[in-house]
Amino acid sequence: MIQLTRLNGRPFVLNAEQIKSVEEVPDTVILLLNGEQMVVQEPMEEVVQRAVEYCRSVRVFVPQ
Repeated sequence: MIQLTRLNGRPFVLNAEQIKSVEEVPDTVILLLNGEQMVVQEPMEEVVQRAVEYCRSVRVFVPQ
């Protein structure tokens, strides 16, 4: 889960594994796998960075 901010300033948490694409047009628009679109204050690069960090944190490789 990653914390983001709606355009109205309200923070929310998004399941990063549901992100299909992210683009700036000029606002940052996140397209989810279910077709829903979310517009956020954070720039595209920040959204991508947070999503990558989240995915790395839940997919830690532990050799056995």
